[in-house]
Amino acid sequence: MNASARILMCPPEFYGIEYVINPWMNTERQADQPTAASQWNDLRRILGEHGATIELLTPVAGLPDLVFTANAALIYRCRAILSRFRHQQRQGEEEYDAAWLSENGFRVEVLPEDHFFEGAGDALFCGDTLFAGYRMRSQVSSHQLVAARINRRVLPVELVDPYYYHLDTCFCPLSAEVAAYFPGAFDDYGRQVFREHIPTLIEVDKDEARAFACNAVVIGSTVTTNTGCPFFHEQLRALGFTPVATPLGEFVKAGGSAKCLTLRLDGEDAAMWAHGDR
Repeated sequence: MNASARILMCPPEFYGIEYVINPWMNTERQADQPTAASQWNDLRRILGEHGATIELLTPVAGLPDLVFTANAALIYRCRAILSRFRHQQRQGEEEYDAAWLSENGFRVEVLPEDHFFEGAGDALFCGDTLFAGYRMRSQVSSHQLVAARINRRVLPVELVDPYYYHLDTCFCPLSAEVAAYFPGAFDDYGRQVFREHIPTLIEVDKDEARAFACNAVVIGSTVTTNTGCPFFHEQLRALGFTPVATPLGEFVKAGGSAKCLTLRLDGEDAAMWAHGDR
């Protein structure tokens, strides 16, 4: 059994492709609701079996992407830095995210109205450094504000491929010194940032990146991904991790997978929290 984790998920009762805000989405290629519900329940079960306590956000009609709880906020200690969504279609999620987090003991903080920031979708700790994706959804200026608020080093990296519009679609911290990433999602500078600051990097190939290999949930040494990532799983095993595959194709249709469907309430960096830095 791995170390326990607290994870927020939202049942996909109202999930569907109702608009287009990234290249994966197509309203003519609808998600199958019963299959999506089955896939979501399987993910919830697997995470629970590997040490996670799952807490639930109530789904809301008209907010199909509320299911992607990773985008709700950046969790840092007892603070929740709330997302400010770039697209109008998702802005309605903010009040429900804020209410749940406040009611469950987090101090909710909001960035200024002119600063787009999409939470743990674009801000991920690896060790004590926060890597932050910008251009598609979040702004560098927002990351700078977050850095000042939490007093941590924040390294912005530019996302250059619209298929990888959030950092968590192409970058996955696995421990304080190990991470996986898809090099094609970043410019030369971004790739250099990862190489210089993360001792062990797994390079995910294009085909498995498109299967959302990097959009994984890490609980201790267990790494849960969508299916279709066999080479990535081999690389994980070689480094002592235990990969688990579960089908999440209905959510890939909207541009999300395992990580997008989860928000770590105990913090987005297992290494920092495990060392008791609270």
